[in-house]
Parts: sequence; C-alpha cells; structure tokens
Amino acid sequence: MAISHGRSKRKKTGGAYHSYRSKRAYELGSELVEVKPGEKKVTRVRTRGGNFKIKAIRVKEANILNPKTKRYEKAEIISVKENKANPHFVRRNVITKGAIIETKIGLAKVTSRPGQEGVVNAILIKE
Repeated sequence: MAISHGRSKRKKTGGAYHSYRSKRAYELGSELVEVKPGEKKVTRVRTRGGNFKIKAIRVKEANILNPKTKRYEKAEIISVKENKANPHFVRRNVITKGAIIETKIGLAKVTSRPGQEGVVNAILIKE
C-alpha cells in the first residue's frame, strides 16, 4: 500500500470524515531512507515535474565546516555518536539531520538531509 500525505480518514474526536475524492499522485509519500556509513551508494528517484532527487543509502565521507577557519574539508565517517531523532538510530548507525557523527577530524553535527540530498554536510563541534 502506498504512503499517502493526504487528509486523515478520522477527526481528532474519532469521527469519520466523508471522502469527497480519491488519492492523488501528488499526495504520494515514500519510506524513510536509513543512511548508514560505508562505501558510497546512492539512488535516483523521479520527483514531481520530471526532476530527480538523489537519495544516499550509504556514505563514506562528510563535508565538514570548521567554524574557526571557516573552511570545509572532507572527512571519513566512523560512526554515529548521538541522534535526537531516535535513540535506536545510534545503535543501528543511521545518519539523519541533527545527528552527531564521529569522523577522522572529530565530532560533527549533521546539517543536511542525507536521505533527501544524497550528501552529508556537517559542522565541526569538537576536534
């Protein structure tokens, strides 16, 4: 069954809404892509308007901004240290926006959405 971002079938009170139309293609959603550290692997998904979205499945490196030097550098991702989105993501090494990752140059906080953008961008928080 497809994931729909359309209106719920139920009201807050538990009563039923009467459907006035069927599902639409633009209401279609997708499953969460669990991005993990490893050899780079991405997939291309067609989006609305014939455009494409690059979704990362596994990533090896992160683009890390050093706030002191104001420069980016690539660093290899070792593991996920903290993830406020879901505590179980730490155990499974799932990278999402806001996750704290351990890299070769130190701890960094992820600022991009790797499952939507295909890359991991982060800010160095501890060397």
